[in-house]
Amino acid sequence: MMSRQRQPRAYIIYIIMVIAALTAPPFGGTGGAQAQSITLGQNTISNIAKSDPLIITGAIGTQNTYYHSSIGSGYRSPWGNSFYANLNVSVYGISMPFAFYYSNNNSSWNFPHFSFHIDPTYKNWRGHFGRSNMGMHAYIMNMSFNGIGLEYNSTKLRAGAFYGELRNAINDNPEDPAHRNPQYQRMGMGVKLGYGTSRNYIDMFLLRAYDKISSVDARWHDQINPQDNVAVALKGGLGLTRWLSLRGNLAWSTFSSDKRAQRVHTTELDRWDKVFEARYTSLMRIAGDINATLMLKGFSANIFYRMVQPDYTTLGLYYTSNNYQSLGINASTTLFKRISLSASFSGQEDNITRRQLYTTRGFVYNASASTSIGNNISLTAGYSGYRQVQADGKARVYDTTRVDRIMHSVYLSPTYTIDGDQLGHSIALTGNFTQNLDLNQFATGVSDVTTWAAGATYALDVKPWEMSFTTAYSHQTSKGYKTRYSSDVLSFSTGRSFLKEKNLYTSATVSLCYNDIRDQQRNLSVGADLSAGYTLAKVHQFSFTAGFNKYSDTNLTADLSSMGTTEINLSLGYNYTFSLLQLGKKKSSPDSPSL
Repeated sequence: MMSRQRQPRAYIIYIIMVIAALTAPPFGGTGGAQAQSITLGQNTISNIAKSDPLIITGAIGTQNTYYHSSIGSGYRSPWGNSFYANLNVSVYGISMPFAFYYSNNNSSWNFPHFSFHIDPTYKNWRGHFGRSNMGMHAYIMNMSFNGIGLEYNSTKLRAGAFYGELRNAINDNPEDPAHRNPQYQRMGMGVKLGYGTSRNYIDMFLLRAYDKISSVDARWHDQINPQDNVAVALKGGLGLTRWLSLRGNLAWSTFSSDKRAQRVHTTELDRWDKVFEARYTSLMRIAGDINATLMLKGFSANIFYRMVQPDYTTLGLYYTSNNYQSLGINASTTLFKRISLSASFSGQEDNITRRQLYTTRGFVYNASASTSIGNNISLTAGYSGYRQVQADGKARVYDTTRVDRIMHSVYLSPTYTIDGDQLGHSIALTGNFTQNLDLNQFATGVSDVTTWAAGATYALDVKPWEMSFTTAYSHQTSKGYKTRYSSDVLSFSTGRSFLKEKNLYTSATVSLCYNDIRDQQRNLSVGADLSAGYTLAKVHQFSFTAGFNKYSDTNLTADLSSMGTTEINLSLGYNYTFSLLQLGKKKSSPDSPSL
């Protein structure tokens, strides 16, 4: 480490020049500048004070590939070369990454786009400045905001408020052929207030969000509508006993899809015009859920109901599913301290108001069990299913077109493990059966598919050699309407580290695959992959990979010219990581600080 007095000023100037060069627009190639967001204030003020003032690290490297195919390389270049350079500047714990990438005459740059974010805390108070997140109700807001906020959290009392930008405006020139889709700047303000413990509590939330019409050029106003929204939500919990508790959420959202539409005036609505102006494009919708949890010794269960009305929307959510209701239950238990059981069932349907032409219902159910026998054998088994049914809505569903499908899946997976002083053995078996059927009485079975799959893996760990060997086999057969597909894969792999520091690693894999599509195609492929890596002085990494694949068409009617295809892949890579500068924080000792 060098003392502060020995650092030349030219070194600092050089760093500034590097940063300036990396943030400059790219020249040549086809790449473009890309902004990468930097959050200032990722840590609290106390953590920032403890961080080093300046740390500059980075990496440079290259990857070079060669590809050859006996049938030609029309879809891929035989040679591939790439170069990359990364530089990370950390100022008091705030990271600013810069990156350059070049590959086959194409280049791209990445440099930081700065945004401010700091969350200072003092006792029970926490402030938010810049791009921040403040926990709100899940039914009304999950976005971050760019503004200011304040929270108070004590043992039982909690409160908070914020104001800021939910999304920025996009206001490109409409005459530009490559313009982006416009959007209004969206502002939001929110308040929350709650009281209680983790078992018994009540929380209230309010969100006011709106689009600023002036944030977009008037030439865009006919293409996009500014929106307006007020949402209120409640969240509560009640512990009825030590083993039974209730939880619930409820939200109301009043939403205008076009805040320029004509207002609606009534005595009741005009009372609230300071909060929300009702218009002919306004809707009020409700969403909520309730669930009960039962916790007994060795047994737990939960039952829930959820409902979201059609067109339920808030401007604080990125995306909202609506027009559905669902009911479900799940339970789990442990028997004899060894057998774990779990099961669940849920049903969901749309078209709550019966205004759609048809109603779709879906049912999901599953069960699983796992156990261990001694210290060497474990067993896992399970079943899962899905049923989709179509029912009447505003229109009647005819039996000939009714959607009625079911899917079954059963799996079994036993494992056996022995760990000795010299050798370690592991055997794993897997089996799976999946069936997807159309239950419509007029169905011809065109879309029905049945699949069987099985596999076996054996792993041997030779501890004196510090080497492992793995052999695996898998088979799959799928049957559909007048079709049958099967696949068999056999592979063998091994790997080992060498040298005193274990900084040389090699691995090899050989595989054999046979595919058969009945009455259409049969092919056999053989593959071999070799990889090696070496690390020098902890900062230089060399890597090499080689792959060989041979494809053969085994059909009796195959053309001799297509019976053998050979592919070769070679890759050589190098990566160097470095620490360019480390300016340490002042120490309490009288010695000069080090860099």
